[in-house]
Amino acid sequence: MSKPLGVILAGGQARRMGGGDKGMLVLQGMTLLDRVIDRLGPQVDRLVLNANGDAARFIEYGLPVVPDTVGDDIGPLAGVLAGMNYAVDHGYDRIVTAAADTPFFPHDLVERLERASDRATTPIALSATHEEGRLVRHPTFGLWEVRLRDDLRAALQDGLRKIVMWTDKHGAASTAFEDNAFFNVNTPDDLEQAEAILKGSA
Repeated sequence: MSKPLGVILAGGQARRMGGGDKGMLVLQGMTLLDRVIDRLGPQVDRLVLNANGDAARFIEYGLPVVPDTVGDDIGPLAGVLAGMNYAVDHGYDRIVTAAADTPFFPHDLVERLERASDRATTPIALSATHEEGRLVRHPTFGLWEVRLRDDLRAALQDGLRKIVMWTDKHGAASTAFEDNAFFNVNTPDDLEQAEAILKGSA
């Protein structure tokens, strides 16, 4: 089976960081986006970046930038749809998504999502962690078959915004990772904590 297309979701407005692109924040000499690219790139066939606005601000990364095609900043599902649209045009039948502000996600993310999808024979597999005795899904880190593109577009046009409401409709599989695998940088305090995590792993 060929590797999927990797789609980095960078469409958030970073309100808690004062606005701008969170992926451009620098963590020990590298932007968050650079760290995400380094982790996801080897796991997929190629990468694209989902972001709205002026694509030229990402020119140094050398990646295709695909904007949302429905609504106006309506959330990650719009980015999933944008990735699916690109995938269909370039011969991919699956995409894997990752958030641009989450620098420590697993190096075996794609492999484990594919196993979960194959084992459950579902067109979607979502990442999860165990928190306080319950399984918490992290749906921005998922594997998606692009044959669901029309269904997703229709759901978004009908006003659906919550990811798991749509994924549950398709019986999405889940696979659990270590507890801090999807630590994301939402605030200045989070950035300091990410610095501490890196120093602790050095």
